[in-house]
Amino acid sequence: MDEVDKPTVLSQEVEKVVEHAPEQILIPQPSNDPADPLNWPMGLKIGILVQICLLGALGGLNTAIINPAYGPMAKELGISTVTASYQTTVVIALNGIGPFIWIPLANVYGRRPIYLLTTLLGFGSALGSAYARSFGQLLAARVFNGFFPAAFALGPATIVDLFFLHQRGRALGTFTVMLTNGSHLAPIFGGLIGQYCGWRWTFNFAAICDAVMAVVVFFCLPETLYSRKTPAEAAHQPALSGQFNLKTYISRLKLYTKNPELDLKLRHFVWPSIKMAKYPSVLFPALYYASQYGFASILPAVTVAHIFQEFFHWDTLDIGLGYGAALTIGASLGELAAGIVVDAIVKREWARNGGRPPEPEVRLQAVWTGEILLPVGLLIYGFTLQYATVWIAPLIGMGIACFGIQVITTTCYTYSIDCYPSSGSDTSQFFNFARQEIGMTFAFYAIALANRIGYQFTFLFFALCGSLLAFIPIAGLMWKGREIRERLGTPQDEELVQI
Repeated sequence: MDEVDKPTVLSQEVEKVVEHAPEQILIPQPSNDPADPLNWPMGLKIGILVQICLLGALGGLNTAIINPAYGPMAKELGISTVTASYQTTVVIALNGIGPFIWIPLANVYGRRPIYLLTTLLGFGSALGSAYARSFGQLLAARVFNGFFPAAFALGPATIVDLFFLHQRGRALGTFTVMLTNGSHLAPIFGGLIGQYCGWRWTFNFAAICDAVMAVVVFFCLPETLYSRKTPAEAAHQPALSGQFNLKTYISRLKLYTKNPELDLKLRHFVWPSIKMAKYPSVLFPALYYASQYGFASILPAVTVAHIFQEFFHWDTLDIGLGYGAALTIGASLGELAAGIVVDAIVKREWARNGGRPPEPEVRLQAVWTGEILLPVGLLIYGFTLQYATVWIAPLIGMGIACFGIQVITTTCYTYSIDCYPSSGSDTSQFFNFARQEIGMTFAFYAIALANRIGYQFTFLFFALCGSLLAFIPIAGLMWKGREIRERLGTPQDEELVQI
């Protein structure tokens, strides 16, 4: 028997997985290398997933923790509460631009150094925000803070590094709910800290969290970037024996790992993500998700302090606890529902196909729950504000809308990444860019528009834009998505043609 044909411990483990789940084919196929993240113990994978989720949540916390404290901050710096919201708008915009730098670097030098570098950047810029003496200084510090959350786009790519296709739905769902709830939990902490310690300590708290996370990442987050051979190449490689052990773990803790297949070039920094707009299976879900996320999550974040002070005379603590709890509860329940629905749909189709993986378009069937509930929540929010009902009514509307956006988030992310798994980092960055750049605009016109035409018609307009206009292409993908993908090919096909 040739050396390449000898069974190894790792291949035997893979065979056991297939034995116990004969209806599922492992995609992608793992190698026999113990350094291959697909071969790592599930406990380690979950530990890395937890860290990635915390980094994503921490990005949202850095962005939104100041939101309930706009009032005291505006008073000290001599500006209006609407102007105070612009420093959050700056961060939201740069959250979408920063990963254009970080993703190419992470694809060449590894995920680990980028997570470390950006977490330290978040620490320094949050500390700078706490000690700013003018609104101009605060804006400058917040610009650097906006470049911090690399996990927004790099997180899904890391999940693709670690998990097989049939495991990614739940992993991505966990990540998206933490990503969303980071900015939803932030005002709860921000309201408490801002009320009793002052607005500057909201940034100090964010800096402390960043510092702790940097230490955790340094010791506990191994490199997940792995150069995977094609089946033909793997057949000519000597088999590697052994299991993942402490030596392998330590070897993956190097400060950087050079990808032998890539040399960093200027064209790698923006174009790979932007070119994903060529593919309707990425473009339309990204625009649909971005608009809906903006209406259900970002819009409350940048306007709630002004609205609830004006309508209900709430203070910093009331604002933080009220809207933070509503969004967190809605998003958490929405992810629970999304995970159950998506998993059930995929398992059903997998069984129907006799063990073959279903087409990605199957996942889009799960979007209907969010498509119905999100506009309902927006209408409840706008109409109850306009007609001066009790404070709990708009919060209920906010929570229902957030329930809906979490279903939409999980469905759209998993669909587009499943369509082009080898371009997962570019796809997730395109989603991130669309979400942040569309969302950052609301602070400039939402309040003024509501004052002119009324909150009820403002949120009716938002509901129609997101759930009617943006949804039409999604319905088209449900119908003809597979044919469109087959006609356009993949980004890798395009690269081969260019070569």
